[in-house]
Parts: sequence; structure tokens; C-alpha cells
Amino acid sequence: MFTMRRLIIVATAAALMTGCAGQNPYDSQGQAQGDSTGMSKTAKYGGLGALAGAIAGAAIDHNHRGKGALIGAAAVGAAAAGYGYYADKQEAELRAQMANTGVEVQRQGDQIKLIMPGNITFATDSANIAPSFYAPLNNLASSFKQFNQNTIEVVGFTDSTGSRQHNMDLSQRRAQSVGTYLTSQGVDASRVSIRGMGPDQPIASNADANGRAQNRRVEVNLKPIPGQQYDQQGQVQQYP
Repeated sequence: MFTMRRLIIVATAAALMTGCAGQNPYDSQGQAQGDSTGMSKTAKYGGLGALAGAIAGAAIDHNHRGKGALIGAAAVGAAAAGYGYYADKQEAELRAQMANTGVEVQRQGDQIKLIMPGNITFATDSANIAPSFYAPLNNLASSFKQFNQNTIEVVGFTDSTGSRQHNMDLSQRRAQSVGTYLTSQGVDASRVSIRGMGPDQPIASNADANGRAQNRRVEVNLKPIPGQQYDQQGQVQQYP
């Protein structure tokens, strides 16, 4: 009988194999971008994917749980590691391009988040792009055209000053300004979605000017395309 303990052992072994296979063979920044355990993001996400795939595979094939777990681990783990490898490369490129621009690059699982603070994006109560914001946006557009296998969600935020409806409208217009500019620079419009959050989800207190400035921001979230399969080199798999 294929017990849960054996399932975990199989999943762990598959995770380790997937993680090793997912290492970037020619990007020396792979280890530098790893976490405190020394494991690269690609290996970590591939391993987690392998574990999930193993459980799913065992559940589907009740008569051959061991075989099902191993197949599930390999398939899902490889896909997760493939996108992880792709995101590792894009993250490194974005960090280099956004250095000294005021734009913060964060990695949260398989999502890359860019935080653009209010002091470089828009003037108070305006949805017109500030002159200082064009250079970072041009760099972003260039990167998004090079790395074109994920979705781009542009989210606008405001502080809590003024009415909620006004801030919701303002945040939507700011997000739209960023999205429109990116597509005008050649980014595929089908990849871009726009959302205004107004004063919701503040990252600092609105009780003082510094906190309100932090809350007036635009965030760009990069995520894998739903249903898209990525190979071990981070390329989208093509099927006949």
C-alpha cells in the first residue's frame, strides 16, 4: 500500500530532482538570488510544485499511487521550475534596469511586483505622468517586450485624503495612464490589465505626509499566464 509517508518520500525525491534540473546553467546570479538556505527560487518553486503534483498524481491514480505520484511530481514540478527560471531572469533584468530610479522590485512566490512611489509617478491629484517617470517606464516597456510570457497587472493607489469615490476614480486613471503608455511603447495590450484601488491596501499610515506619499503609488504585478506551460529553460511549450 502506498502510504502517505511513502508519498512524501517520493514527492521529496522528485522535488529535489526537479530543483536540480531547474538550475539556470548560464546565469551566475542564480545562487545570489536564492534565499538564506542557499536554494535558488527556481529550485524552491519547482520543489513545491513537485510536491503538489505528487499528491495530485497519487490521488488520481488510486491503483498505482507510487507511479502516479512520481509522474505528477515530475510534470507539475517541471512546469513550476520552468516559470521560476523565467521569472529569475526577468527579476534580475528588472533589478538592474530599475536601480537608482526609485522603483522597488519585489519577488513574491512566482509573482514579481514593482512598486512605483508617488514622488516619481504623478503630481498630487493628477493622472498625468510626471516627467521623472518616463525613464523608468521606458525601461519597463523594453523589459516587458523582451520578457513577453507573463501577464502585466497595473494597479493604482491613492492616500485617504478626499472622498473615496474621487480617490477610486483617480487611482483608476493613474493605472490607465501607465497601461496606455506601456502599450504605446510596443507592449502587447492583451497582456495588460488595469485596476484602481483608491485608498485601499495602504502600505503606510495616512496620518502624516510621508505615509501618504508612500500610499500614493502604482504597482505593476507580473504573473504567469494562466494555463501556460513553461519548459525547463523558461520557454513557453508549443504544441501542434
